[in-house]
Amino acid sequence: MSNDFRTCPDTGFKIHLPADKLIKWNAVTAIVFLLIGGIFGLLVALTRWPAVHILPPDLFYLALTAHGLDVLLVWVIFFEIALLYFTSAVLLNARLVGPKLGWLAYVLMLGGALMTNVAVLRGDSSVMFTSYVPMQAAPDFYLGIILFAVGALIGCGLFFATIIVAKKERTYEGSIPLVTFGALTAAIIAVFTILAGAAILVPTLFWSMGLIAHIDTLMYKVVWWAMGHSSQQINVAAHIAVWYAIAAILFGAKPLSEKVSRFAFLLYILFLQLASAHHLLVEPGLSSEYKIFNTSYALYLAVLASMIHGLTVPGAVEAAQRKKGFNKGLFEWLRKAPWGNPVFSGFAMSVVFFGFLGGISGVMMGTEQLNIIIHNTIYVPGHFHATVVTGTTLAFMALSYWLVPTLWQKELFLPGIAKWQPYLFGIGMALVSTFMMGAGTLGVPRRHWDISFADAAMGFDFPAAAYLMMGLNGISAIVAALGAMIFIINMVGTLLLGKDKVPAAAAPEEPVAPAAPPASAATSYGSAGTMEVPGTFVLALIFLVSFILYYFVNWKYLASVWGLS
Repeated sequence: MSNDFRTCPDTGFKIHLPADKLIKWNAVTAIVFLLIGGIFGLLVALTRWPAVHILPPDLFYLALTAHGLDVLLVWVIFFEIALLYFTSAVLLNARLVGPKLGWLAYVLMLGGALMTNVAVLRGDSSVMFTSYVPMQAAPDFYLGIILFAVGALIGCGLFFATIIVAKKERTYEGSIPLVTFGALTAAIIAVFTILAGAAILVPTLFWSMGLIAHIDTLMYKVVWWAMGHSSQQINVAAHIAVWYAIAAILFGAKPLSEKVSRFAFLLYILFLQLASAHHLLVEPGLSSEYKIFNTSYALYLAVLASMIHGLTVPGAVEAAQRKKGFNKGLFEWLRKAPWGNPVFSGFAMSVVFFGFLGGISGVMMGTEQLNIIIHNTIYVPGHFHATVVTGTTLAFMALSYWLVPTLWQKELFLPGIAKWQPYLFGIGMALVSTFMMGAGTLGVPRRHWDISFADAAMGFDFPAAAYLMMGLNGISAIVAALGAMIFIINMVGTLLLGKDKVPAAAAPEEPVAPAAPPASAATSYGSAGTMEVPGTFVLALIFLVSFILYYFVNWKYLASVWGLS
């Protein structure tokens, strides 16, 4: 049995070799699909830039479909499966249960992703990510997504089984670590998401094959968004678990209250999926009672959970920094943080951009009365990019700068340029989100390939600011694409060309991605205690003021819509 493990010299983790291999293959495959989806995304952004407008309509919708599939689904879920294996087998010093099933899961996911991509690239399945009926894709489009989902479901099952076996074999003491608990939250939401997807995509597959005559459009939307939006809730739970992991890895930080953080994850399981309703608030077939319950009474409990994490994660970092002596003023702990380390800079921007851009805009979209202002405008993908890209993707990139060199025992390929990568990608994508949300507020449509409507029988002119914002969106997308390419080159270069790590005693004094604290930093149970974190509370107040101002500005916008009546 001992031959099945190796000991990581940086962290002291006992790493199960079959789990190690599965983590690597899932992570590398994720990065490949990030590259593919990113190329399609850049083409979409350049087409939406009125001055460039690079693609004709048929290729635009093909690229938009492939972009949504590869980045919203394939890239993040492949990485999350790697994360599930890491947070169970590695963090718990346990063996991964059923590695052969893990390879079956990988083959199903890869085969399904390739099948759906081929269907899209063939040109007969440009139905976009939502694939709303009565638009119909080829049967292999739906079958590929179903196979991918089955593989992901198997991966979640192995994660659950590994935790159970680790507890039985006593490979760890006490409760599972908070990071693993966050991953458990993501996996539970994933099971709900996959079952919802099966409930709608299996009959839709039969419909595309001619075996079912009709799919009700409203029913499709309601059930599909139980999958479509909840898949992004997997991302939220997973990247917040990554936040806690990075805080522990870099600073040895513990949450302000671990019990409260665990309770916040529990709120996600119970209430986060209800946010799916904000895609359905203009549907006349749904009752007002359903909409009001989902968007006010219950949805706010998920918002509460996010605000708890938004306070305790930076608070944990501040507490750890102040214990090290960075006590001058409100923000010396933040100024003296390792901003040149891409693990930290990516993590920090993920926290800030997810909260200020994704969180605030999400609550606005989830308000029944305000939703009508931006529904089906380009504001919606602007919000997506704030959550899935500046939140999830940036957090996963940050963790990769630690995880890849640690698992492979390689020096980072281009450490100098890696320092700048999170800034290029993070700020570029934050501007993409901001400009899309701004253009959406002015009414720019979400799905139309040409905002000038040059080929329309009846023309329509948006304000000049809308054209400016879409141009700036295109420029920002180029900057973000450059950042993404640097990340991919760094990861692939580290794997193929990176030098083997030297023993710790001979390591450079200030490495770009420093070795982690002892393994107990990411796996121990406990809280930061009664340490005061005034800087974090000031930042929280700034967030709250921004939240209130933006919320009521949108009520002012709503008042201008009332004039139509």
